[in-house]
Amino acid sequence: MLKQYDYIIAGAGCAGLSLLMRMMNDPFFVSKKILVIDAATKNTNDRTWCFWETQPDLFEPIVHHQWKQLDFFSNYFSGSLGIDPYVYKMIQGIDFYQYIMNTAAQHPNVEFVQARVRSINNNSEKAGAELVLEDGTILTASKIFNSILFTPIKVASNQFYFQQHFKGWLIKTEEACFDSSKATFMDFCVSQEHGTTFMYMLPVANNKALLEYTLFTEELINQSEYDIALKKYIKEHLKIDDYTIEHEEFGIIPMTNVQFPRENGNIVYIGIAGGQAKASSGYAFKFIQKRTAAIVSALKNGTSFSATSFKNVKGHLYDSTLLRVLHERSMNGDEIFAQIFKKIKAADVLAFLDNESSFFTDLRIMNSVPIKVFLPAALKELFAYWKYRNEK
Repeated sequence: MLKQYDYIIAGAGCAGLSLLMRMMNDPFFVSKKILVIDAATKNTNDRTWCFWETQPDLFEPIVHHQWKQLDFFSNYFSGSLGIDPYVYKMIQGIDFYQYIMNTAAQHPNVEFVQARVRSINNNSEKAGAELVLEDGTILTASKIFNSILFTPIKVASNQFYFQQHFKGWLIKTEEACFDSSKATFMDFCVSQEHGTTFMYMLPVANNKALLEYTLFTEELINQSEYDIALKKYIKEHLKIDDYTIEHEEFGIIPMTNVQFPRENGNIVYIGIAGGQAKASSGYAFKFIQKRTAAIVSALKNGTSFSATSFKNVKGHLYDSTLLRVLHERSMNGDEIFAQIFKKIKAADVLAFLDNESSFFTDLRIMNSVPIKVFLPAALKELFAYWKYRNEK
């Protein structure tokens, strides 16, 4: 059985559905036959995406809450951070899925299939690529946009692989306990026994907040430890005894300097599979939006999907340097972030984390951390990148 499409989007997560939404918003794709395929139904509030931006973008209608002020806490520095011109925003998974599904219902050229994908390959006989389902069904398209990781990420001896893993509780209290005008970006005043660990708190009402116990470590911890840490923080730091848990979520995001492929023939990689998770922070939403917008532009103009900007190359080097420092335990993560936020304006740090900072800002941020720790790590990563480029 053979079915032919113009485009197949493999994986209906943030990347796949963001790409679909951008296609549906552009008249260029109205006559294109588009298939979206995923093994799961997208009908639960399984995750939350947060990001910062200076101007409203594609998903502004479903922003659940937003903040113009962030708090930072650690044993080295604590402060309230004004982030103008940025606004920090939150989108709930269920709102994201429903918004896109409702839009897709008005586009007869878009089809959804719930099935597990066995493999994706370039089609040597035709100009395109093919996707094979678990039941043997073959689907073909001129381009396949893939966000599925079929095998574990392979890490070479000179590369690093951390995991940002977190458990979140949306709690509700009887009394007003929160200031919904500001969020806690990082609270490092929790045990650092496992490595870089902080609490992240997003108040969405004066009696409701999402709290996430978050770690940047090379190994995961036992599931029970997340619950213990959340309960302790709520009781001892927030001084709250009575609350109900309205929602739970758990996630793992790779933080690695592994070089992910951007395309292979007629297969284009997006999302985590395309390296859109920021290696030093785990943030992916805005990088996914940049990548999907660039893909739509490339399809319309017949240009390459593989172009990598100098800013992204520069960002990769900085990320790799931080991962090396954390891997070698040359300096603790809580102290690193504290020194940066203490000395650098928060908006400049956010631009840096978005790979959008100026070289002058980069120099100031590099100067905010100990040269004797970061310079040797940066030189090692610069050599590793030079070697990688010359071996390609």
